[in-house]
Amino acid sequence: MSLIHSTAIVSPRASLDSSVRVGPYSIIEEGVEIGADSEIGSHCVIKGETTIGERNRIFQFASIGDDPQDKKYADEDTRLVIGNGNTIREYTTFNRGTVQDSGVTTIGDNNWFMAYTHVAHDCVVGNETIFANCAQIGGHVIIDDYAILGAFVCSHQYCRVGAHAFVGIGTTITRDIPPYVMASGPVAEPRGINTEGLKRRSFDNDQIRNIKEAYRCLYRSGLGLDKVRTTIDSLVDEQPELAVFAEFLNSSERGLIR
Repeated sequence: MSLIHSTAIVSPRASLDSSVRVGPYSIIEEGVEIGADSEIGSHCVIKGETTIGERNRIFQFASIGDDPQDKKYADEDTRLVIGNGNTIREYTTFNRGTVQDSGVTTIGDNNWFMAYTHVAHDCVVGNETIFANCAQIGGHVIIDDYAILGAFVCSHQYCRVGAHAFVGIGTTITRDIPPYVMASGPVAEPRGINTEGLKRRSFDNDQIRNIKEAYRCLYRSGLGLDKVRTTIDSLVDEQPELAVFAEFLNSSERGLIR
């Protein structure tokens, strides 16, 4: 029995592994590549140039790989690349990149996108992230590994959310959120460290204590940012869990939530 439903429309110029399942009335256009053991639900639309890895599950009514929602877009060839093991729920929208950036929207492995989430053009989403219902990120946003966005979180363009950060329900992100930090509010403000998330990911008590001290140095010491950077940089050799924190502080371009 064919794994592609008889009502689905699959371009002969799309490349699907023989194990891919495609549900009723879905449309898969030219230039799409889908890896082994992936499942496409009913009424999905997937456009090229889009590459989807293995073991992904895309639920009904998702729109994957359509044109970027950018008025400068002039029909250039741009791409969407999705890794392995992602869950992409109903009405999710992922857009391709633009030539004003790298031309590629990139999504890693084992991410969980709940219903009505949106990943705009030129975004980079890492691995093991969670986007709760209706979380939306604008163009050129970076979401690092293990970050969690609560329901109705919205991010302004060019912001970055660091690894293991947690953003509370209904928060608007207008500046960068450092790794490990919990943020919430009408506009994102720091609320402490994502301690529970770190425990679930096997950070030990010493590592969590060190991360809390780095947070205090950034937000409660009264030091200027240059001094904070120097202080945390000096701790990385003995406290390697602070390496991502230090890198983030040194590379932030939009400015940090305060």
